[in-house]
Amino acid sequence: MLYLDIPSMADLTALAEYRNDMSVSIFLPTTPVSQETEADRILLKNLAKEGLKQLEGADKRRVAALAEELDDLIDDDAFWCFQAHGLVIYATPDNLRTFRVPNALEPLVKVSDRFHLKPLLRSITFCNTCYVLALADGGVRLIEVSADLPAVEVKLAGMPKDAASAVGKASISVRSYSGRLGGSEGKKVRLRQYARQVDTVLRGLLSGSDTPLVLAAVESLGAIYRSVSTYPHLLPEGLEGNPERKSEAELASAARVLLDEVYRGRITAWRALFEQRGNEGRASADIVQVARAATFGAVQSLLVDMDHVVHGTVAETDGAVTLAAGPSADSYGVVDEIARRVLLSGGQVLSVRQADIPDSKPLAAILRYAV
Repeated sequence: MLYLDIPSMADLTALAEYRNDMSVSIFLPTTPVSQETEADRILLKNLAKEGLKQLEGADKRRVAALAEELDDLIDDDAFWCFQAHGLVIYATPDNLRTFRVPNALEPLVKVSDRFHLKPLLRSITFCNTCYVLALADGGVRLIEVSADLPAVEVKLAGMPKDAASAVGKASISVRSYSGRLGGSEGKKVRLRQYARQVDTVLRGLLSGSDTPLVLAAVESLGAIYRSVSTYPHLLPEGLEGNPERKSEAELASAARVLLDEVYRGRITAWRALFEQRGNEGRASADIVQVARAATFGAVQSLLVDMDHVVHGTVAETDGAVTLAAGPSADSYGVVDEIARRVLLSGGQVLSVRQADIPDSKPLAAILRYAV
């Protein structure tokens, strides 16, 4: 099972606004197999050492407090028992926060006066984990799907066994009438009651989550469930057909394909809009131009390369970019800073692979107006 801490928009905003003279951002791939996490701890220890090295010459007491925060995490056996595919750590001498994400991350440490956000943003741009709700008259299953682990059925207290038991009947196909509850109309009413019960039980698990939910059901029951679902991340696309004869592995495989299609469609639509806006002078893949636009709140939507780091600084007043030769506590990721400004101005930021960005640039932006 994956243990996830997907950030909310409130989390991202708070991280984007945060300032501290010693802000360390660490990213590493992890394994959800608790018996194999020792290598992850060693990797974190090495990344922490690399980050602390960049703070040589700083206040020794504050550096020692920061090191203690990181050492405590490395030594926390209980914490390492519950992991996903990636771990994001934001540490200062006063506090440490972690996010377990479904995406495998490239090892990276950044030290600055602000946190590095791009790798964390990937977890809300493309979540390669999901739940599949396999819903049929004769039964319901909730299946957890991750990128490379076997699918697992999640047992939830209170989940109805099937449609008939959900409404206290031996069968939902009853010909006799009680008011209007009979025939096909009565069956629809009972299926809607069944769907509501399923949705209520799921709410306890999914409340506050951003994990996509994929519905696997025949068309008629699927339409009924969608009409009562309260989960905002139920994908509009689903898996058609009766799921009762399909194994967890088969449903998971189909769901992974669907997630990829949804993601590709999203990126394709973005690139088409980028090209259209480019003809209007409202799109750019130039870092200097986009930095200026982001500073003045002119960026509507931004694609950023989640792995590539351009070291430097961005002026607070006019967005002028100054590049640096390499990482240091006096610089930060320029593209990451642009993303931060876009978030704080209410823009959209999508953290993607470089191949998804027009001309394979570090970033590309759609502007609210020409700059």
